[in-house]
Amino acid sequence: MAAELAQVWDAFRDVGEVHRRLAPGFVTDCRLEGEARVVTFANGFVARELIIDIDEGAHRLAYSARSERLQHHNASFQVFEDGSKRCRVVWIADVLPHAAAASVEPMMDAGVAAMRKTLEGR
Repeated sequence: MAAELAQVWDAFRDVGEVHRRLAPGFVTDCRLEGEARVVTFANGFVARELIIDIDEGAHRLAYSARSERLQHHNASFQVFEDGSKRCRVVWIADVLPHAAAASVEPMMDAGVAAMRKTLEGR
């Protein structure tokens, strides 16, 4: 990603502003409720994501979610420096039932596109 690690990590760690700072258009609303955030996606899906950890040293955010469609969802983002004014973001998600991956994967693809557009300033 053509952006500095500090800038990208600052957007990821601001967990209540994902709809403004990280993935606008993909995420249309976000509100904090204790240790969780309630995220509304552009396709109408709403998820309550429990924030598991924000690791400043490792630049890693871990969260989990459950819904009527997902028995289990555990995910993490980690940001790595990748040269001058560049970084790499690794997003991993595990879901159950396995069939849910068919709907989660295209959402992740759309999320990546929105994050790239926002963070690279396009």
